[in-house]
Order: sequence, then structure tokens, then C-alpha cells
Amino acid sequence: MIKSILLFSVFLIQFTFLKAGIVVLNGLSHTYKVENGKIYKGKIAIENTGNLPQSVKLFLQDFSYQSDGSIQYSAPHTNLKTNADWIKMNTNMIVLKAKETTEVYYEIMVPDKIAEPGSYWSVIIVEPIEEITPNDNKQGVNITSVIRYAIQVITNLDTEKARPDLKFEGVKIEKENGRQLLKVAIANKGNLYCKPIVVIEMYDKKSGQKAGTFSSQAMGLLPQTSKSFYIDLEKTPPAKYKAVLIATDEDENSFALNVELNVKND
Repeated sequence: MIKSILLFSVFLIQFTFLKAGIVVLNGLSHTYKVENGKIYKGKIAIENTGNLPQSVKLFLQDFSYQSDGSIQYSAPHTNLKTNADWIKMNTNMIVLKAKETTEVYYEIMVPDKIAEPGSYWSVIIVEPIEEITPNDNKQGVNITSVIRYAIQVITNLDTEKARPDLKFEGVKIEKENGRQLLKVAIANKGNLYCKPIVVIEMYDKKSGQKAGTFSSQAMGLLPQTSKSFYIDLEKTPPAKYKAVLIATDEDENSFALNVELNVKND
């Protein structure tokens, strides 16, 4: 896949470096439809792929992201729609033997009285603990890089009373690795998490003939966040086009924008 798309699709894996060992096996996004006063259960499956024992700590954080690629991790209660206080894990620390797999369980205890419908969320950080081994033969400080995983826990309350509200914030053509990419920045101004896909229908500006229909990957979009959706225009001949952009979520809510594009050779 295109480099920029791949980078964004794995944005929840923070600080990815050369040394690996811990892998989360059951996804980086856990979504629940919840009701006031109810309890929901989930789990995180973790594997130690290394050849040595590995200690791992788990803790909660709030987070958000924007279409420029920035991601903000912060202490619980930074986000007004946090559900960090609802989530209780059965442990905050585990030790995995070499090649061992285990599961950490958590409960989501939804408060009795949450008046505002919509999505509430936080992330569970899974972070290996690196042992610090002094080396008397070397001066200075040795820095060891680790992989941290952030698992979204999204709880959707009274979804029939909430909805996403998608806004187009920017449209431009970029060239990357010899390919023409349409970069579409979209913000969710509503109060409900959604997973939209962006489709563009293109028409030659001179002839009016349809040049094609192209689409992005579907990506999750939390309330009050934004992302850039990428559409490959590699097979589009150089010309000026009139186009319609349509963002549609999994519930068939659609949002459209008319644009003009100039696809060039270089």
C-alpha cells in the first residue's frame, strides 16, 4: 500500500523501532454499544515473540488525533468524553515467558446517569518494561527503544440519539513515490464515532464525460478529531476535472462536496 496510508493506518502503534518482542493479537480498536448502568467485558491478548521473559505494564490514557498526522496522548480526564474511569483491568502488570501468550481482562462499568448520548473513549497502553543493565565498560547512557501499543476502547451510548457530522476541511493532490494521491482531510464535528469511506466521482471538465470513480480505505473517526483520507489517482489522465466527493459511514450517512481538480503529468 501507499506509504502515507500505511503510516496513518497504524498510528496507534507508538514509538515503533528496531527491537520487538510484544505483540497485541486481537486488534487495536475495541468498540461497544452500551447502556447506562450496565457492565461489559473485554480482553487484550498479548504475545511475547522474543526468546527472553518480558515484563509488561498496562495503563489508561486519553488521546486524540488530527488530519496533519499529529496524535495527542494525555492523562485521563483531559478529554471531556473520556471513559477512562469506567474501565478496570484485572492487572496492571504481567510477566510473559519466552513465546508465551496471555490475556488481560477488563470491565467497562457504565455509570447509571450519563445524560449526553454519543461516543466516549480512552486507550489502554501496553508497554514493555526494559531491564536496565549497567555496563561498566562504557561511559554515558545507553538508550533502549521499545514498542508501545495503544488499544482504543470506544463506548457508544444511546446511538439512536447521536450521529457523526463529517466536514471536509481540505482537498489537495500530492505526489508520492511517483503516484498522484488525492488527500482529503475530514473532521467529525458530531458526537458519534464512525468509520467512513471517501469516494470521488470525476468528470472531464471539457467534455463532461465521466473519467472514473475512486475510493479511499475506510477509517475510524472519533468525535472532534480529523484524519486525512488518501485516494490513488494513478490511472487518471492529466486534465482538469469537476468532481464530487462523497464521505459515507457504515450507517449510510453521506456528506458530499463539489470540487475542481487539476491532474498534472509531473
